Amino acid sequence: MAVLKDTRRVDGYTVTRGKSLPFGATVLKSGINFSICSRNAASVSLILCQPDSDGARLEIPLDSHLNRTGHIWHLLVHNLAPDIQYGWRVDGAYAPQQGQRFDPDVILLDPYARALSGGSTWGESDIFHTSTPEGEKIVHHRLGCLPAEDYDWEGDVPPLTALSETIIYELHVRGYTVHPSSGVKHPGTYLGLTEKIPYLKKLGVTAVELLPIFEFDENEHVRHHPRTGERLYNFWGYSPIAFWAPKASYACNGSNGRQVDEFRQMIKKFHRAGIEVYLDVVFNHTGEGDEQGPTISFRGIDNSTYYMLDEKGAYRNYSGCGNTMNCNHPQVRNMIISCLQYWVSEMHVDGFRFDLASILGRGVNGEVLENPPLLEQIALNPVLADTKIIAEAWDAAGLYQVGTFPAWRRWAEWNGYYRDHVRLFWKDTRGFVSNLANRLCGSEDLYKKSGRCPYHSINFITSHDGFTLNDLVSYNEKHNEDNGENNHDGENNNNSLNFGHEGPCDDPLINRKRFQHMKNYLATLLLSQGVPMILAGDEFRRTQQGNNNPYCQDNEISWINWEFAHRHQDMLRFTRLLIAFRKRHHSLRREHFFGGNGGIRWLSEKNAQADWSDNARWLAFMLEGHKAAKDPDDDIVVMINASEDGRHFEVPDVGRPWRRIIDTSQKSPDDIFEREGQAPLVGNYHPGYLVGPRSLIVLVA
Repeated sequence: MAVLKDTRRVDGYTVTRGKSLPFGATVLKSGINFSICSRNAASVSLILCQPDSDGARLEIPLDSHLNRTGHIWHLLVHNLAPDIQYGWRVDGAYAPQQGQRFDPDVILLDPYARALSGGSTWGESDIFHTSTPEGEKIVHHRLGCLPAEDYDWEGDVPPLTALSETIIYELHVRGYTVHPSSGVKHPGTYLGLTEKIPYLKKLGVTAVELLPIFEFDENEHVRHHPRTGERLYNFWGYSPIAFWAPKASYACNGSNGRQVDEFRQMIKKFHRAGIEVYLDVVFNHTGEGDEQGPTISFRGIDNSTYYMLDEKGAYRNYSGCGNTMNCNHPQVRNMIISCLQYWVSEMHVDGFRFDLASILGRGVNGEVLENPPLLEQIALNPVLADTKIIAEAWDAAGLYQVGTFPAWRRWAEWNGYYRDHVRLFWKDTRGFVSNLANRLCGSEDLYKKSGRCPYHSINFITSHDGFTLNDLVSYNEKHNEDNGENNHDGENNNNSLNFGHEGPCDDPLINRKRFQHMKNYLATLLLSQGVPMILAGDEFRRTQQGNNNPYCQDNEISWINWEFAHRHQDMLRFTRLLIAFRKRHHSLRREHFFGGNGGIRWLSEKNAQADWSDNARWLAFMLEGHKAAKDPDDDIVVMINASEDGRHFEVPDVGRPWRRIIDTSQKSPDDIFEREGQAPLVGNYHPGYLVGPRSLIVLVA
């Protein structure tokens, strides 16, 4: 039997067998080890490129015997500078009906690449189009690169804010500061975002949740704005092409891996301010799309391993984006776990919101698994033990698991029922008073059976997906014409209310009602048990001009206009003081459900019983803070009236004076007081305390 020679020379480089693990590119004392897994490849070559080589590349074929362990292809290139850029060429059968789509013409991205070359300027294309007998082929120019490994964290440790104490603020890295009104030195970047830390501290949020920052191609859309003719971009970024790599164009200097250190610098600055950073992560699909999409990485490495395919080799589409990752395949599952561990251990990220997380619980054929191994591994992984894990507990194929998501007492959920029931109640819809009571109490009906707590309910009324708070009270219908899809995209059932006029208006009565209604929404959110999430800009009435799906709008529709913070200081003040009120009263942040242990007392009108009928559009309760065995709190009365008529509620005599801290029907500054001692005393309540139409009142004893 012939003996394989372990060492060879290729264009001046010494190449040896290397080792199979870890995957990706690993810097060693003697060089760089490269490793990639492909079960079905016939041949694999490593592509190397120097940053200043004007595109000149070195190709090193791997020997199928020497450079392979099982399904893992690997080699060690000695004396290789760490600024090298690299990719893979993988060949094999092109048999789509059998699930194989190898294409040796394409240089593929390493699924484990920590950073990508190119893409450092937003909107500049790193792709080119070529014609083939089968039609147009989209080819990406980007390669993997190795970020520096000597970053000085200066003793950074995560804030470890308890989930029950958390207030989440959802934002888009580029959209938050790219508008000229932001006043930052580095608009649209990670560092630009850190310039807004003083604002976020004053607002009072404890965590920022960033829309996707995994590398994606903002140029993937070929549509144009129907009115202006300008190109439409993938602004949101829900089409990842590299799970481990932070987006280069969100960095001031995103070339050759420098974006990694800038991302770390952002994390470090947020942690110094006591603010956690969560990532909105997309593992359910990739930017390679369906059969007509580009081959960038996974499709060309091992299509049938990474994607769910039907019996004809076509992509199963539970994501609504053309493909679905085969998340519970062992190789894919291990990749996702390793990726999450990397973002926590090496990048100091504090939490993750999993986009369309129900897909992560599907099997290879799309079946819903009773005990999905990936979800269990995430929940019980020791590296992730202190990490917040939040599920968007549904997918695009109709699976809706809010309250039933496999949880292992760890998973929190975006509570879609909370959003819908609060909107419907304040829209003065019959039959939702009991639903509202459940949501206010932390959704015990949804989470207690699975052993979870109120803080596993992530409460929200608005998010990036849908109307902003201002638009929720200004539009009855979506206005997505600028997306170029004839207004067919986006949610049709918004449960919104325009108060008699569609869009902006000059009627002071309508505007007063809208302002009051927004305060009602925010007060309900911040007074509910569970974890509140606020959409960036809602605190000063940001508008998307009625667009409820601006995923492709890199313009004024999606950008935060900071002039609104000055224009609507009354709304900003109300939000800031409301957050501060929640922080002062731990009875609003319970770690356990009320159950039969007391803590809450439902109040009634005059001498009647609390009204739970379908006709009721009002609700009142008292949080009995003084009865708490540990850390007694003030007693708090909350009275909510969504009807067009005033309602009188009896307020209990607790032996201490009541002060009115919040009344959404009042003009600023009388709608909320900064401290309880500054709030006006309220006297006799006979025949009861009057709560005006469509308003919310909070009293504190």
